[in-house]
Amino acid sequence: MKTLKHIGKMKNTGSKVLVVFRTLPGESNTALVLPTSTLPDMYHDAIIQLVESDQAQDANEFGEIMHIRRFPDGRPMLQAMQQDGRLHKVTTDTVIMAPTLNSSIPLDQLNVLIAEQKNCAVDDLAYLVAGAEKSKKEVRVEVMDADAPPKPVSNSNDPLSDKDLAKMYRSQADSMYKEAARLRKQADELDPPQKKTAKAKETADA
Repeated sequence: MKTLKHIGKMKNTGSKVLVVFRTLPGESNTALVLPTSTLPDMYHDAIIQLVESDQAQDANEFGEIMHIRRFPDGRPMLQAMQQDGRLHKVTTDTVIMAPTLNSSIPLDQLNVLIAEQKNCAVDDLAYLVAGAEKSKKEVRVEVMDADAPPKPVSNSNDPLSDKDLAKMYRSQADSMYKEAARLRKQADELDPPQKKTAKAKETADA
């Protein structure tokens, strides 16, 4: 049986959660999780089907896939869960992950290992993986028990507002563009593109 990424459980209750983002910008000791036990069947089945997909398993963060996929009723997954108050911010030491069938590790320790593999600090994971912009602005997500029922979102303190999500998406796009430029530069250094001077000269002579 194959283990799946992005699936964890709460240390204190054992309840299953999906880790939407392993860390948050400026708060590397916190993660954004989605409890699955209280989801309506339609949403639950769609989310589980998504996390089992190759696309989700290849993604560094489950939230990156959620924001481009929709539920059967047409609602964007990430925004819908945010609007319904189902995304919970928890400390990373309270989430247990299972990288293999016979092992388990707290998310905070797993983040340390991932940071070592990527040769960066844990504080940089949110920026490196999710492409989030470095900012001192606090992400407004209320810390809740992952087993607590969802409650109405207050207009004065929306968790992960549309503005916050839009900012994250723009930053992610910028990060992807910079990464593409870096890879292009490395490729050109390894195999410099052929100059077009000779071809231009032939055209001019003709």
